[in-house]
Amino acid sequence: MESVRSHLNEYVTTVGKSPIRALFELSFDPTLISFAGGNPASELFDVEGLTKSFTHIMETAGQRALQYASTDGEPEMRQAAALRTTQMGVPTTAAQVLITSGSQQGLGLLSQTLVNPGDVVLVENPSYVSALQAFGLQGAEFKPIDTDEGGVVPEALDAAIRQWKPKAVYMIPTFQNPTGVTMPESRRRAIADIIAAQDTWLIEDDPYSELRYTDEQQIPISADPRLDDRAFLLNTLSKVLSPGLRVGWIRGPEEILERISVAKQANALQTSTVDQLVAAHYLESNDLQAKLDPVRAEYARRRDAMLTGLREVLPPGSALTEPEGGMFVWARLPEGFDASALVYDAIKAGTMFVPGAPFYVADPDPRTLRFSFVSNTPEVTHEGLARLAPVFAGA
Repeated sequence: MESVRSHLNEYVTTVGKSPIRALFELSFDPTLISFAGGNPASELFDVEGLTKSFTHIMETAGQRALQYASTDGEPEMRQAAALRTTQMGVPTTAAQVLITSGSQQGLGLLSQTLVNPGDVVLVENPSYVSALQAFGLQGAEFKPIDTDEGGVVPEALDAAIRQWKPKAVYMIPTFQNPTGVTMPESRRRAIADIIAAQDTWLIEDDPYSELRYTDEQQIPISADPRLDDRAFLLNTLSKVLSPGLRVGWIRGPEEILERISVAKQANALQTSTVDQLVAAHYLESNDLQAKLDPVRAEYARRRDAMLTGLREVLPPGSALTEPEGGMFVWARLPEGFDASALVYDAIKAGTMFVPGAPFYVADPDPRTLRFSFVSNTPEVTHEGLARLAPVFAGA
């Protein structure tokens, strides 16, 4: 028989594994201090509140919760998602929402619905690896958009759209993964102007915006009513409530959501009924914003510890982003360094980070690396960075 790989879907064989997921398996070693995965802090989960919601649902609607349900999502959860999206500054009805098993499934469903092999998708460079996987599995051709300290450069986006005629533009404007960069309001307006004038889809990923450490709330680009027929906004409860709950949603044009629903039927039938009903009950019974206040305060403390520590241990000439929210700090080492070559030296020293090169679709910078700061207390972060210091010093 020919090589087994020759009998597989050609895009499955060409899309690489996520370096984050590969390192995630190693992170279960209790002796390692991991700065690799974007995991919310388990000790800050509202276990008591979720237990009450699980108990309530099982006692009052147990048979329904354990049964098959709608592909589009349970009415209570669609309404809750619409309300949360409206509160984010994007007026939304339940009919404009389709519930997903986390926003990652939303990315997969959008790629299946919108992208044909060879279609161009414009992305930030660097960008979220698992989004690149989702679009890559459909045969998308990626083209980078120039970015700076304010995210996507509007003039570069306009030029790229005119040059490449993309099927879609994918971006994370708020606390971007992997860089932590946030796009200012003026630039969001400029990008809305550009998308409104062009024939392309906007896929706006927004998993982190509620993890802000200042009083400033950035409104999604999708809030512009001119984009209602071409914008998809992805959100999730994974970062603010629980990633194990697996509840997210797509906000988009109703006629396209109908087609996405067909893709979801073929892919997974539905999102967990139990999880949806529990999440909807929790959101109705609790003030999530008030619950998040101490979480945000603690995450800000952890971010500050990471920034202070990195300034002490990274080689002279290194650069850091200083995120105002989210989970990640992005670093660039001086000329001559290769972060990928240092990963396993770091593991031998008892800690982990993610090298930056896999996040790029073009011209990867080998000097870059990503640190997640939310999973560890400041004390643990201090110890982990102390272990890293000789790794950078000896490189």
